[in-house]
Amino acid sequence: MDIESYRDYCLAKKGVSEGFPFDEKTLVFKVGGKMFALTDVDLFESINLKCEPEYAIELRAEYAGIVAGYHMSKTHWNTVKVNQDVPDALLIKLIDLSYDLVYQSLPKSKREEIEKGA
Repeated sequence: MDIESYRDYCLAKKGVSEGFPFDEKTLVFKVGGKMFALTDVDLFESINLKCEPEYAIELRAEYAGIVAGYHMSKTHWNTVKVNQDVPDALLIKLIDLSYDLVYQSLPKSKREEIEKGA
C-alpha cells in the first residue's frame, strides 16, 4: 500500500478528518475528534492503528510487521509496518477495525451527527 491509497481509504470513511496535531510530518486521521490512524508522511514505513487487546497480541505473534504501538498504549495500539509481511488486505481490515473501535466508543449523539452528515 502506498500513502495515497492509505489516505484515500481513510478519508472515504464517514466523519473522518485529517490533520497534523503533533508536528508537520505525523498525519493523523480522526473520527468524531478521536484518533484511529496515524503515520509519518515523510517515511510512510508504518501505521499506528487501534486494536482489541487480545487480537493485538495474536497479530504480533503471527506477523513480524506488527508490533506494539510506537509511542502509544501498547495494549490498545499496534504499529503495522506497511512493506513487510502484512498483506494489504489485512492492513485494510486493521484500518477498518481501528475506525470501528473508535467510532463505537463515541457518544451516541456524536455517532448520530456523523451519520446525518454523511
